[in-house]
Amino acid sequence: MNWGATASKTVLLLAEDGERVRMISRTGGGPDHPLVERIAADATDTDRLTGLAEGADTLFTTAAPPYHLWPEQFPALSASLLGAVRRTGAAYVMLGNLYAYGPVVGPITPDLPLAATGPKGRARARVWEEAAAEAAASGVRVTEVRAGQFYGAGAYSVFSLMVQGQVLGGTPVLVPQPLDVPHSYSAIGDTARTLVAASREESAYGRAWHAPASTLSVRELATRLAALASAPEPRLAEMTEREISLLALTEPFWAEMHEVLVKPGHPFVVDYSETEKVLGVTATAVDDVLGEVM
Repeated sequence: MNWGATASKTVLLLAEDGERVRMISRTGGGPDHPLVERIAADATDTDRLTGLAEGADTLFTTAAPPYHLWPEQFPALSASLLGAVRRTGAAYVMLGNLYAYGPVVGPITPDLPLAATGPKGRARARVWEEAAAEAAASGVRVTEVRAGQFYGAGAYSVFSLMVQGQVLGGTPVLVPQPLDVPHSYSAIGDTARTLVAASREESAYGRAWHAPASTLSVRELATRLAALASAPEPRLAEMTEREISLLALTEPFWAEMHEVLVKPGHPFVVDYSETEKVLGVTATAVDDVLGEVM
């Protein structure tokens, strides 16, 4: 498990339920709790990871390579994690996202085919496909929780990086996605609760689940944040493809926007009804999530 907002929240949920947790990250960081042991290690070192995972009931992973290096580095990371699971027999709970589906018209349900053709979408799809193949071959228990764009406290996303601070500061906002098209956002806390719930439900294994999500346009979400913070009404503009292409010449991150954000202007709506029904996790109210960032 890497040291990020979702990892930290998941660790705390487990520890607060009395579970002993070993949190592994490159830096050895993580939340301070008497039931949490923080260890610095490289998850691509399969022997080291296997030793650290010995005796564990469940191996959670929220880890991912740098955004622009997914196609090159995800295979080694995924293979190492699967190797540790195979050797230890631990259940395997992965945090994924929605890129693997590719463009979808209509609600996104977890039984849709993984039809992405871009490099990041295919990289994410392969992570699940390889895990599912390992489960079929060796009988290990695997499941994946797929989250939408994160928002709220601790989120690292287009909204948190390019909208949130600007809205709170009353400055203009330039966004690389349509302003008025509905889009599903997942809160860190809801995603962590889904990871924990999936790990404890035997019927959750062998398939993927969607983290709860709230669906609003960028403009709607920004306007609600401004109202809660008593900030000025947001001044938003959509970036053009040309602007994104120019930025991509100086920073690899921007080159990735063409695959994941520059899409036809149809809604991007997550259906998480099965998560509510089977795992008992629902979406936190939008205003409550936004209230955490002020």
